[in-house]
Amino acid sequence: MTLSKTTSPTIRRALLLGSAVSVAYAASALSAWAQTITVWSGYPELVPFYQHVAESMREEFPDITVEVNAIALREHERRVALGITSGESAEVLELATSIAARYLENGLLSTPPEDVQAFVGDTANFGAFFADAASYDGTVYGVPLFRGQSAVYYNTDMLAAAGLEGPPATMAEFDSYAEKLTQRDGSGNPTVSGWSLRLSGGGSGITEKFAINMFQHGGEMLASSGDGMWKSSFATDAGVATLKQYLHNLFETRTVTVEMPADAEAFEREQTAMFIRESWVIGDIASKAPDLNYDTGTLPRGSIVSSVQLYVAAEGEQADAAWSYILATQEPENLLWLLDNVGWLPNRAGLDYSEIIAAKPAFGAFVDYPESYEFFTTPAIGPIDEVMTRVAALLQEAFANPSLAGDDAAIMGVLENIDAEVNAILSREGLLAE
Repeated sequence: MTLSKTTSPTIRRALLLGSAVSVAYAASALSAWAQTITVWSGYPELVPFYQHVAESMREEFPDITVEVNAIALREHERRVALGITSGESAEVLELATSIAARYLENGLLSTPPEDVQAFVGDTANFGAFFADAASYDGTVYGVPLFRGQSAVYYNTDMLAAAGLEGPPATMAEFDSYAEKLTQRDGSGNPTVSGWSLRLSGGGSGITEKFAINMFQHGGEMLASSGDGMWKSSFATDAGVATLKQYLHNLFETRTVTVEMPADAEAFEREQTAMFIRESWVIGDIASKAPDLNYDTGTLPRGSIVSSVQLYVAAEGEQADAAWSYILATQEPENLLWLLDNVGWLPNRAGLDYSEIIAAKPAFGAFVDYPESYEFFTTPAIGPIDEVMTRVAALLQEAFANPSLAGDDAAIMGVLENIDAEVNAILSREGLLAE
């Protein structure tokens, strides 16, 4: 789709009238020449959404050309790194806050027009959490699009068979539920895990899932000193409780093994009774296991929120076209379409989810949560991917060591080693707190 150039700040303001973006209002004011823009995404399931946005603009912008190129997330992040540094990136870049930080530190992403900054900074459009996620050093650089937010998924048939009702409400209940839900063969080996833990796979994913569980125990992986400096915080009571829980399920109650099928695929095939994941799984279940009986629940304390923004790496006419397309993604109809058809949670405030939740109750745990529910996020620092990858490697070593189970001192030793390695990375980057 080719986006006609936004010719002036006045036109951009027209796009931002009221609480909703009004693309139609501005259409007649835009110049008629064609402009092709490219979107790079790390979520292939979002391709239909980006195409839907382009189609929604076609009547007002008949010459728009939007090309969407989506690949696996880690490959996308490598592609962005190469593209930005070589000056050959797409105009519209989809990036999580933690990844965008490294480019913002070096001035490699475009500053939005004032009207776009005002749109993101308006509390009627975005809460402070999401506006901050799209900002760097007090300036808005991106437009919040969607977020990863976690909940527990559970197979209602399996819970009923085990005499359980509703999701676990405490971390201790996660253990007791897992024991009751695990199905075993004649030798006592688990054939259906009671609780699928992230034990292998992509490095940052292992660390992120561990951090989610550690948050329920009262901890966070990096402690901020409040001045942009950080210190590793794994070797704490919360860290010990979390790693101890993993090892307890792996080696003491044996409710899960490293080799067992895991994650969404295992849940959809009824090879696990329970796991923690983001809202996209709801759409995945609808397409791959529509007859699965399941529900979702909030976590004991709160959830990680990984906010994803759209940024621009272009100047002049290309940048104008890119920002106009990005604003179109913020139409309420488009964002509701995103949730209903793809499953990712929009970041924009004030959306009416009632019809979607009525048809798909599993979304309830993601949008209806207690007032006391807390959010945390991955620190937006340049070396965060290196930190999480290194932590994951050390955690995987621990997950393979049965001698650690039940040994709090040995567990603390593992976590102290993690802290030492993380702090060395932070020190090298000039980010280590006193």
